Amino acid sequence: MSQAATPWCPRVTVACIVNAGERYLMVEEEVAGRVVYNQPAGHLEEGESLVQAAARETLEETGWTVAVRHLVGIYRWRSHEHGEVVLRFAFAAQALHHDAARPLDAGIRRALWLDRRQIAALGDERLRSPLVLASIDAWLAGRRLPLDVLEDLPDVAPCA
Repeated sequence: MSQAATPWCPRVTVACIVNAGERYLMVEEEVAGRVVYNQPAGHLEEGESLVQAAARETLEETGWTVAVRHLVGIYRWRSHEHGEVVLRFAFAAQALHHDAARPLDAGIRRALWLDRRQIAALGDERLRSPLVLASIDAWLAGRRLPLDVLEDLPDVAPCA
């Protein structure tokens, strides 16, 4: 008789594509002793919606308050950092207000604005994941899904 399998629960993350003209809001962060670049991104926390998580992570990592406008894509990827599967919800957001005095999350060195060419020039080894350019390219291709495709149902059981 076999033992009951441990439930599989991917890591759920969110990211925001925030543009100003041809430039995109990025973060320079230290991860496992390396400096990498990413969109403002992070993990979904208990009790918050995906849209709330995306706005919160952007504020915490960049000091920018944003209005999340569209879902750009949902990506499944196995992280080379920890080996686990990540489900990333990428959103397009509009920058509203910047608080330059706000302390940024631990590990975040700075927020900066780069164009797509500059982001691509960082190379695979300096981008936190291939999801960075994949989501920017989807946005550039015009992918904009309405936020009402996402629904939060009450009392969803957490992963065990």
